[in-house]
Amino acid sequence: MSDLTNKVALVTGASRGIGAAIAKRLAADGANVAITYSKGTLDAARVVATIEAAGGKAVAVQADATDAAAVQSAVDEVVATFGRLDILVNNAGTAIPKPFEETTLEELDKVLDLNVRGLFVTTQAALKHIPDGGRIISIGSCVGERMMTPGLVAYSATKGAVKMFTQGLAREVGPRGITVNNVQPGPVDTDLNPADDQWAEPQLAATALKRYGRVEDIAPMVAFLAGPEAGYITGASLTVDGGTNA
Repeated sequence: MSDLTNKVALVTGASRGIGAAIAKRLAADGANVAITYSKGTLDAARVVATIEAAGGKAVAVQADATDAAAVQSAVDEVVATFGRLDILVNNAGTAIPKPFEETTLEELDKVLDLNVRGLFVTTQAALKHIPDGGRIISIGSCVGERMMTPGLVAYSATKGAVKMFTQGLAREVGPRGITVNNVQPGPVDTDLNPADDQWAEPQLAATALKRYGRVEDIAPMVAFLAGPEAGYITGASLTVDGGTNA
């Protein structure tokens, strides 16, 4: 486990799925944790309650990641609540699996706004507070590096953008000792990508382990990157995908 005592982490889009697992793991490692969510107030409250029941400190703030003003307000609220912000986890994102030719402009805008624009907006807001030696971790995807899954053209393009954003920002903030890294999950069983969905079969077939991942498979990598032992890792895209890209 990483030693995150006295650190404050913000995990976006963390009312459920991978984000919720990350929030719980960072709290277990000693961090005070804030989560944002756009919907699912009860789900967000359950994440906070679980963390507090285990002896941690947590707060949930409603903020749509595509709303720049709401994101800035949420970041400011986190800093006001905990006094600082050391770790940002850009987890909020979405996919709309369908053939590209059938994808509407509205759907394309939604994926771009949340997966790319939301990442930019949140990171800009957080960087105003993150001190030297802080951590920025984004949740990309294995298909942002190697694409073999049908129906994810737009999604994979946005996750490719996350990878290059990570490399570029790492160069800019490196002199401050801030690390910027990208965790790239493979198929993980969540509400967004359930293991029994019609799109699951080709994803499952592409893995070396022949199984979907669990949210608990992703959270430890994020916790490691957030901790002191990962201080010399930056600009990296670390894939946790069951061998999908092997």
